[in-house]
Amino acid sequence: MDASPLTDFSHRQSAHCESGVAANLLNHKGIPISEAMAFGIGAGLFFGYLPFIRINGLPLVTYRAAAGHILKQIAKIPGINMYQKKFRDQNQAMAELDAALEASIPVGLQTGVFWLPYFPRALRFHFNAHNLVVYGKQGDDYLISDPVFPEPVLCPAADLVRARFASGALAPRGKMYYLTKAPEVLDRRVLIILGIKSVCRMMLGSPFPLIGVRGIRFLAGRLAQWPSRLGRERAGLHLGHVVRMQEEIGTGGGGFRFMYAAFLQESAEELQDQYLRDCASSLTAAGDSWREFAARAARVCKDRARPGETYAAMAEQIRECAALEENVFRKLEHWVKRCP
Repeated sequence: MDASPLTDFSHRQSAHCESGVAANLLNHKGIPISEAMAFGIGAGLFFGYLPFIRINGLPLVTYRAAAGHILKQIAKIPGINMYQKKFRDQNQAMAELDAALEASIPVGLQTGVFWLPYFPRALRFHFNAHNLVVYGKQGDDYLISDPVFPEPVLCPAADLVRARFASGALAPRGKMYYLTKAPEVLDRRVLIILGIKSVCRMMLGSPFPLIGVRGIRFLAGRLAQWPSRLGRERAGLHLGHVVRMQEEIGTGGGGFRFMYAAFLQESAEELQDQYLRDCASSLTAAGDSWREFAARAARVCKDRARPGETYAAMAEQIRECAALEENVFRKLEHWVKRCP
């Protein structure tokens, strides 16, 4: 069975897979929305330093909300219905995908990056929460709108099956989803307020010291101790891991801050609110600080440290990031409270 590609489905490259897929599916349903706005109303910004969860034997550092969170928030929007399903049987999963394509429905999938052959080999790693859209089939190949690529790509059926049923952490279990209903327009003002409120709660209100602004400061304290506690080699491994999680997974720590700043800027234009413009500028400064930390850390890991680039100095840089973010989210918290 061939499902001809949807002539009206527009592929748009994005910075992050989940927010990019959300935006592309909404646009296909006639709701013009940017990736930054989807990321913002989906409450995608976050921080967590979780040493009890290990990635390749090293503590998890995350700069964004948990995988699937943005799509869950989008699915809760009044007037939107999202069909979602996981599978045990691979044949059933592929048959249901084909049936949706035959009905001219673009389908979102959760996949494992390692098994997607169109990714350059050097960029394949075992991450099982990569989102993409399938919008057609030609012979044994599926036409895929992968939002992190500039153009649509092809993927053989056998590889797509492997990617849909990759094992390990966050195993997708064949997950597929698509929009069955969407309103003609979104009440953006309400969604912007709710999205900002949710992120403020996560960044400022968590009782756990590993989450939000407190988590950033916790990481700073740990990082300063790594050379004495772990030794030079292990300290370098931990530091390199923080940088990889920041700069190579999705849009990274600074990148997610820049995207959220773009959401605030777009919201400011939507609501004609100078206060939000100022908050956007402040969060951009936080993103710049994260990027500066990453550059310093990379030089330390490569034994190219400049004078003064020590673990103590990098810990202070992270504390600066925490202070900048706390300032922004305190202001946004105040903005939410005074919104009628």
